[in-house]
Amino acid sequence: MSNLSVEPNPRVTLRIVYRDDDLMVVEKPTGMPTQPGKGHTRDTLLNGLFGIEELGAKLQNLGRDRDFGLLHRLDRPTSGLLLVGLRPRAYDAMRDAFAKRQVKKFYWAVVAKGPAHDSGLIKRPILEVEDEQKLARISPKGKPAITAYRVLQRVVGMSLVECRPLTGRLHQIRVHMESIGCPVLGDKVYAPRAVAEAARRLALHAHRLSFTHPTTSEKIDVRTKWPSDLRSLLGRNGLKRPDLSPARGEESHDDE
Repeated sequence: MSNLSVEPNPRVTLRIVYRDDDLMVVEKPTGMPTQPGKGHTRDTLLNGLFGIEELGAKLQNLGRDRDFGLLHRLDRPTSGLLLVGLRPRAYDAMRDAFAKRQVKKFYWAVVAKGPAHDSGLIKRPILEVEDEQKLARISPKGKPAITAYRVLQRVVGMSLVECRPLTGRLHQIRVHMESIGCPVLGDKVYAPRAVAEAARRLALHAHRLSFTHPTTSEKIDVRTKWPSDLRSLLGRNGLKRPDLSPARGEESHDDE
């Protein structure tokens, strides 16, 4: 245990959705930081991963330069799927796949109002800014950022959308949706107060990961259900669970 760079914490519970010798996909609950940082040294997803028997040694072997296996991150209030590398060669191959935009990430979001069009691309550069915490905003000085979206359901005053970020900027979906007048419900940072208080937590869930396995070349498509703590949000607003609805052109997001 003393040789590990991240303190193991088996009390941090998380669900393993997919695992093989090279990779694993885990589901992060809302409110859990992805990795240790200021104020969170042992209650993060990475602490939990290090607390799983025999997994700590694998992640330690990957080292800090490979982020101890983490291939991407989710904001603390966002729930959903995260991809973790377990072997150096697989990790490096998947990092390359992320850089080439070959990994598809899909999110469900409940937003205020709704986009003007049923599907489209948001292409607005995002700049990271340092305040008391890292934040992001639309700025011509920012890095290119692209989010594809499609509207799954509309009701009065809100919509259920599926978003696919084609780039990986800080708070990208939250900032992009707010920029078109459709902030995510429960967003305490970017949404107006009424929208921020309309959900018990951020109504954003990373529900699907699709990629080619770096070793077997098999197409991997991992999915999860609509989170249980957001079901009442749908029900009281007349929205249906998207995981129980018939598939509707799942690959129909507009690309660049």
